Amino acid sequence: MQKLQNYINGQLTDPIGKTYIDNYDPSVGKVYSLIPDSDERDVQLAVDAAKAAFPAWSVTPKDDRAAILLKISSLIDKNLDRLAKAESKDNGKPVSLARTVDIPRASANFHFYATGILHYASEAHAMEDTAINYTLRNPVGIAGCISPWNLPLYLFSWKIAPALAAGNCVVAKPSEITPMTAFLLSELCIEAGLPPGVLNIVHGYGHKVGSVIAAHPEIPLISFTGGTKTGAEIARVAAPMFKKLSLELGGKNPNIIFADCDYNHMLATTMRSSFANQGQICLCGSRILVERSLYEKFKTDFVAKAMKMTVGNPADEKTKMGAIVSKQHMEKILNCIELAKEEGGKILCGGERVVLQGENKDGYFIAPTVIEGLPYDCRTNMEEIFGPVVTIMPFDTEEQALAYANSTPYGLSATVWTENLTRAHRLSGKLHTGIVWVNCWLLRDLRTPFGGVKSSGVGREGGFEALHFFTEPKNICIQIKN
Repeated sequence: MQKLQNYINGQLTDPIGKTYIDNYDPSVGKVYSLIPDSDERDVQLAVDAAKAAFPAWSVTPKDDRAAILLKISSLIDKNLDRLAKAESKDNGKPVSLARTVDIPRASANFHFYATGILHYASEAHAMEDTAINYTLRNPVGIAGCISPWNLPLYLFSWKIAPALAAGNCVVAKPSEITPMTAFLLSELCIEAGLPPGVLNIVHGYGHKVGSVIAAHPEIPLISFTGGTKTGAEIARVAAPMFKKLSLELGGKNPNIIFADCDYNHMLATTMRSSFANQGQICLCGSRILVERSLYEKFKTDFVAKAMKMTVGNPADEKTKMGAIVSKQHMEKILNCIELAKEEGGKILCGGERVVLQGENKDGYFIAPTVIEGLPYDCRTNMEEIFGPVVTIMPFDTEEQALAYANSTPYGLSATVWTENLTRAHRLSGKLHTGIVWVNCWLLRDLRTPFGGVKSSGVGREGGFEALHFFTEPKNICIQIKN
């Protein structure tokens, strides 16, 4: 059985404690590899390596840093099939999704920031003939990057790439549930010639590794993506230490559908925004609000399509929905469905575990689930489920749709479907979210800011926003003497 290793100071190393965590293939429900059960000693080794590497890396010419990141991007492309299969097996997502979305996006993240840092500029402000001010943007130091299990390499690289491009060194922790592609990235970084200590990857549990990174006095910056509860704990620990914080947390995103929408395009996209990656994307539209005149037609067509979705072995190219990431998470989703029933919800399709045959008979599968008849403010419509579960409800007016949409503690994204341009602008401006998609979903330009409001997080990532976060501005004022 394969034992993964930490990546510290340019080398693959065993955890100091010599203990390991079982890593499950969720499609079969069995252990297939072992993960380092690291602790504060491993984190300290990583911090020491990053400290030693930072003076040289921080002043390495941008062109040289970019060249290494471009090499990593190229190696990800070269290993596309291997990485996609590893991501699918580790996470349970369809291999076709990993091959067309997750792994290409990881490559794009490295490529984007490798080229972006070459065009990153600071400001200058002239005070007429009195003085000139200019701003330097310096790397902060050691960046602590903690990423989630749902889009493992995709989101891991989303943090690491801009941090490295900006001249920081990194101590990173991937999710202990989906560590495989982060481990494979370690091998690619060695092959690409990334200097020792610039990137360090420490595997293990959140309470033994993530919490140590968040509280470490020599790590001045934390970028975290994950659950809101964990984000609140990181903020509680890190804020009194005056660390820079970027927290990308949960979502309970509304999908608002007006009767004048492009119906066929909307329906196909709504299937994706509801059930892509088994609904395990923070941007999925889990609350579908439909104008009443269109509601019955939409319900009939949407449920029919959901019932035809192929739930199966993630390694099968025909599979549209794979396995839930873990047994624990599958049980949480099933409990949420039971809560919806208790709250008066009617299950229109799905609502149960799917038991497959053969090698997948013990895998963690749930049928795509559609629920109606719930009040907009019940727990099912307020709390993040993070699975293949959506609620549908009608609305009568734009004002009512807006009130429903803004009613949750979250504010990550929203989707609006209408051909009325004025309505699209008006509603987008009033939605209390960090992102609004109009007549599309998950259409991402990497130059744009990404993040949410309320319980969905603090700060923005993406584009130059990320490079701002991973640098510290310093203003220099020089007086001009006549």
